Amino acid sequence: MGIRFGGDYNPEQWPEEVWAQDLELMKAAHVTMVTAGIFSWAKVEPRPGEWDFGWFDRVLDGLAGAGIEVCLATMTASPPPWLSRAHPEILPEGPDGQRRWPGARQHFCPSSPVFRAHAVRLVEQLATRYADHPALAMWHVGNEYGCHTRQCFCEVSAQDFRRWLRERYGTVAALNDAWSTSFWSQAYGDFAEVLPPRTAPTFANPAQQLDYLRFGDQALKDCYLAERAVLDRLAPGVPVTTNLMPQHKPVDAFGWAPSMDVVALDFYQDPYVPDDHVRAGYVFDLMRSARGGQPWLLLEQAAGAVNWRRRNGPKPPGAMRLWSWQAVAQGADAVLFFQWRQSRGGAEKFHSAMLPHGGTDTRIFREVCELGRELAAVPGIEGTRSRASVALLADWQSWWALELDSRPSAALDHSHSALAHYRPLFEAGVACDVVPPDRDLTPYPMVVVPNLYLLTADHAARLAAYVRGGGHLVVSFFSGIVDACDRVHPGGYPGPLRELLGLRVAEFWPLAEGASVAVGGAGAHGGRADLWTEEIVPAGAEVVARFLDGELAGRPAVTRHDYGRGTAWYLGTRLEPALLRALLDDVRAAAGVAPVLPRLPAGVQATVREGAGGRYVFLLNHGCRAVEVPLPEPLRDALAPRAAAVTRVELAARGVAVLTGPGPEGGGGAAG
Repeated sequence: MGIRFGGDYNPEQWPEEVWAQDLELMKAAHVTMVTAGIFSWAKVEPRPGEWDFGWFDRVLDGLAGAGIEVCLATMTASPPPWLSRAHPEILPEGPDGQRRWPGARQHFCPSSPVFRAHAVRLVEQLATRYADHPALAMWHVGNEYGCHTRQCFCEVSAQDFRRWLRERYGTVAALNDAWSTSFWSQAYGDFAEVLPPRTAPTFANPAQQLDYLRFGDQALKDCYLAERAVLDRLAPGVPVTTNLMPQHKPVDAFGWAPSMDVVALDFYQDPYVPDDHVRAGYVFDLMRSARGGQPWLLLEQAAGAVNWRRRNGPKPPGAMRLWSWQAVAQGADAVLFFQWRQSRGGAEKFHSAMLPHGGTDTRIFREVCELGRELAAVPGIEGTRSRASVALLADWQSWWALELDSRPSAALDHSHSALAHYRPLFEAGVACDVVPPDRDLTPYPMVVVPNLYLLTADHAARLAAYVRGGGHLVVSFFSGIVDACDRVHPGGYPGPLRELLGLRVAEFWPLAEGASVAVGGAGAHGGRADLWTEEIVPAGAEVVARFLDGELAGRPAVTRHDYGRGTAWYLGTRLEPALLRALLDDVRAAAGVAPVLPRLPAGVQATVREGAGGRYVFLLNHGCRAVEVPLPEPLRDALAPRAAAVTRVELAARGVAVLTGPGPEGGGGAAG
């Protein structure tokens, strides 16, 4: 089949006579897959229990006749108006007790048994009717879980939260211990006394907030699982997925991935952010890593501008092609858009589409058709995989805990920290996986840990075993501070990492807004650091760099500690990008980690995918100038199949090359 190509198809927005034209234009654009039915609930069930699938039958029959696969949505993302009118108790409430009303989408309480019952009933109808339809390729459950209703704080959710707590803790005594309720006279005598962390006079209990984030994630997943159970029963063997969102705090992608047959993502790069391809790289590597390197699906992106940013810039010529190929280069087996035909009305009428308001005689449609042709010309990529030599750790549990209130600094931001540590690897052209702390780290010569504030003793022991066995570990500041209940590890900072790192942290010293300090020393790389500093007391660790000014002048800023057969570095501050790049380059050299391709020009990304379909080397020029990329041996450009094998590739600005041949082993995997 090759790389799937297409987009969301919403025929209910158009007269039926338009549908035949859609099919002809889809074939012209080389569309091979569409997602259908995401917001069709009100159309197929206009009144309670009254079903109208005739029009949808004709849609699916037409797509099947055109040879276009369907990722069939369960239609539950936006309940019809009659449901909330008949059952207003399904509507979500915020922490302030204010109800969220219909009129947009995702207006349901995830814990509502009424909503779930109606959703399951709809899915039963869909699965019974379409399980054997020739167009059906996979199921798309819900849509962007937690995008708008991230958590609900209503009484239904409160009751569900109490059930969840009983299952987690068993007794009120265990709950009181986990939540440290002896502080501020918060001890509970009965689970019935527990509420969601609604708006309170001041800081709510942080352990309560952390558990509510866990519960909110589970409540959303329970909605997904309830629908999935119906599909597994009535349409066994058909793959099931849902579309995750990038750096989406309410939904733990690592926790959801095992219940998804293939990971899927919606991602919208911002044309007004010059280096947003780095954020894309991080997210794409995380999606690929979520199921152990399995290829994933890009289910939504924009052909041009979106409608929901404060300023919605169009994608300049070549950007849509480049960013689509970036997804493929980093493991995507599908490139789909929101949406096929641009809406005339509604909240997203100014969101671009594959077929714009201006029709076929538009730059966007021409670029869409050319991209579809290119993807079809390289059919062997599907199913191939990437290998990485560096792992970057990410953990939703720590993210949730890190950004709660009453911390040493409100400026700590998980996403910013993750990208700051990922960027030097990406720019060095090094292959990187983004994995949770319970993943097997032994395949990676180098592991980077940015701000893992919440760290269990078990996960800390795994890191120690990794280094003891010969690994090279980089740990950044404010890591290993609390356990799973947001309780500070006893014995001083950084808790269970003290022995591994060969140091203790006597005191946190977050910097004032806009302040920075100099970092360097004899034989060390020099530069500036900001956001955070720590008073580090070595206990076996070697000082690599010191603070050169500020309150901690002369004290350690970066340390190195040999532990077993490996080495652990510790960063007690946020180094400026150039300084962090220099340090990580040193660690890479010590770990023997090479880039995917040597002598890679600045701004060019190189990745590798390989498998039964062959070996593919992708070159992506994210810069605004043409460059020449030297190759270690002759390769052929699969996008120009008649071309001879070459040892140098000319890449235009925003240019792409897909190369085949024996190629180098290099660092393996997608450049992260």
